Amino acid sequence: MNALEKFETDILPSSAGDLAITFLGHGSLLLVFQGKNIYVDVFGEVADYSKLPKADIVFITHEHFDHMDPNALASIRTEKTVLVYTDACEQQVKGGIVMRNGDRQTVAGMPVEAVPAYNLIHKREDGLPFHPKGAGNGYILTFGETRLYIAGDTENIPEIKTLKDITIAFLPMNLPYTMTPEMVADAAKALQPSILYPYHYGKTDVSKCVELLKGIKEIEVRIRKMA
Repeated sequence: MNALEKFETDILPSSAGDLAITFLGHGSLLLVFQGKNIYVDVFGEVADYSKLPKADIVFITHEHFDHMDPNALASIRTEKTVLVYTDACEQQVKGGIVMRNGDRQTVAGMPVEAVPAYNLIHKREDGLPFHPKGAGNGYILTFGETRLYIAGDTENIPEIKTLKDITIAFLPMNLPYTMTPEMVADAAKALQPSILYPYHYGKTDVSKCVELLKGIKEIEVRIRKMA
């Protein structure tokens, strides 16, 4: 059996061809576009990466073990793989492109924006946020005219409200580390994506988010296996 067959995949049209999104689980995705395999946040507990296609591009949002797994990354990385990550990720794995909040680059022909991802409310016992401002990235990836926003580990920070023309949004809902369902709904109402995927949601009740957004016909909420 093809190693990808056990995962859900959505095929979404864009002006430059179909975009296939495979939901590996947690915060981990595989995007296939124009023959390129594009991974987001590799984590060996959700998939056996040694059996998955080799990576053309890998985006890592931040250095936490469930997003930046060096062993899983090594299974899909080749000499030609382009790795995009943060300063803290570079401490663990060398040879990638460091992007910081606000950076814009064209990566392997694809426009990429790195945007802030951090906590305002949820903090550790010592008072420090689970995700400090400036440390992690969300990414906006552009496929033709389709703009896909992968938020990373963040709350509904003010910067999200400034993002424009988002077609597809992945917003995290893993308590207590990221957003509550109410925060996801608030961010989604500002972004107005055509499709919203709550992701990285752990044990959070996703039905609450669906309920909060059920009256907004412009936003299709899709629930996939991304606990």
